[in-house]
Amino acid sequence: MSRDTDAEPSSHTEPLPGTLPEALRAELIAFRRDLHMHPELGNQEFRTTAAIKARLEKAGLRPEVLSTGTGLMCDVGTRDGSTRPMLALRADIDALPIPDTKDGVPYRSTVPDRAHACGHDIHTTSVLGAGLVLADLDRQGLLPNPVRLIFQPAEEVLPGGAPDTIASGVLEGVGRIIGVHCDPKVDVGRIGLRVGAITSACDRLEVSLDGPGGHTARPHLTTDLVTAAAKVATEVPALLARRVDARAGLAVTWGRLETGHACNVIPQRAELSGTVRCLDLAAWREAPDLVHAAIDEVAGMHGAKTVINYVRGVPPVVNDAAVIDLLAGAMTARRGSCAIEDTEQSLGGEDFSWYLEHVPGAMARLGVRTPGDTARLDLHRGDFDADEEAIAVAVELFTASALICGNHL
Repeated sequence: MSRDTDAEPSSHTEPLPGTLPEALRAELIAFRRDLHMHPELGNQEFRTTAAIKARLEKAGLRPEVLSTGTGLMCDVGTRDGSTRPMLALRADIDALPIPDTKDGVPYRSTVPDRAHACGHDIHTTSVLGAGLVLADLDRQGLLPNPVRLIFQPAEEVLPGGAPDTIASGVLEGVGRIIGVHCDPKVDVGRIGLRVGAITSACDRLEVSLDGPGGHTARPHLTTDLVTAAAKVATEVPALLARRVDARAGLAVTWGRLETGHACNVIPQRAELSGTVRCLDLAAWREAPDLVHAAIDEVAGMHGAKTVINYVRGVPPVVNDAAVIDLLAGAMTARRGSCAIEDTEQSLGGEDFSWYLEHVPGAMARLGVRTPGDTARLDLHRGDFDADEEAIAVAVELFTASALICGNHL
């Protein structure tokens, strides 16, 4: 992994300030558990927003609720007329519409069919904790440059809450942005870094096929929509694989196919829905036209009329090399280079990518697996949980990044 000399901790003759006090560590764990017990869906995070706002105000900060009604931004430190760009720390605050199925933990969700099953409660608590530590450093005159905290709603709702959050002005004055995402495949105390794309693009695809319908005894007199739908489901992904560079990783995967109500009636309508995922940013920009053309071609061979609803989701998160060097330097300063590992590109989507359309930034994978744990928990499952030591690790990463970045802007 390449290193930017500005991000190296070697210029520091003493350990970086801003370690997490034990009392605050305990408070943050309690805060996370409270969020975990009261999960809220995207754009409905009113209680979560209020809790974050109250704690920041208690620390003497001035958080601003976003114009969307949920989520906040908050600057730590004063600019004093400086035009130097700020570092932004981003967290997502929403939960998922699935039941919490964990047993034996006191902080299990109290809301039916709602769960923090993606670790957003960890992300939120970590940025909050970093803000509180940085505020204390600022009072001591040890914060070299202001830092912006961004608590974003609705990450799980395509195309994500990031575009509306950006429209609220959160990136004004920001030069770089960083974030973390929980990774249950990485041990707590470690982070995964990658230069370039670390997630994939993810769009939603909805297709309806129409025809006159008819009797199954005479399919030659009508449009056989069941066969047409089956061909679209199987041949469109194969056709796209021959029209895009295989390295782009463009893949259509269907999650629903529905048609017909009787065994002897050829239906008048068929519906398919699924996702389009792509590893490459350039190919993602071309994907809607390519997918439309492939569906029309296959459906047209069987006489079916098509209505296609291609819903743009999120582009890939493409990590900036210099910001990855910053994160590597920050983690090395806190826990040593042995706490960093390379990570692969995921097929999952993340709306952090929208920020990177405006400013350079990077997302790190935050280890949340207890060392030796063989449960193999995964994200978006009702039994997902995280080792809460990850909160302290993320706070250390964020605060060190702010100090190193601020000293070199």
